[in-house]
Amino acid sequence: MNFTQASEKDKSEILALYRSLAGTEFCAWTEEYPGEIDIEGDLSRDGLFCLKDEKGEIAGVISIDQDENVERLTCWSKELQPSAELSRIGVRVENQNQGIARKLLQHAMEELRRRGKRSVHLLVCKTNKKAIRSYEKLNFEVVGECQMFGEDWWCYEKVL
Repeated sequence: MNFTQASEKDKSEILALYRSLAGTEFCAWTEEYPGEIDIEGDLSRDGLFCLKDEKGEIAGVISIDQDENVERLTCWSKELQPSAELSRIGVRVENQNQGIARKLLQHAMEELRRRGKRSVHLLVCKTNKKAIRSYEKLNFEVVGECQMFGEDWWCYEKVL
């Protein structure tokens, strides 16, 4: 597997991956979110990454997000600034349960270290048991909870 920054040519494959996960067990995504606007925003910030298999097909995606509503939450540690949010972590159904999400997170956290960040944070839907187990294995800490986007979320943070 090769971790790489996504490019314009990856847009349609990433959108197809997002759409394939909408409505699956534990996934809070819909037919509208995440969409083309999210992909374009991530690409414009050099914040969209893929894990590609040996055929060059995208097995999973992750983004470095900049959502002001998430950044304004008061649960994030002031001592661990600057920080960044990881978001839109998705693994192709046929590649799930193979450690892909963990690899995406590890590579993205390394990228954040290179960018000078001291910590990472993310939201995970309280019903997403699979993601919660992954974040716990990677020693993310629950620092709060919130309701946004019509869902209840745990707020996770980790020192880089």
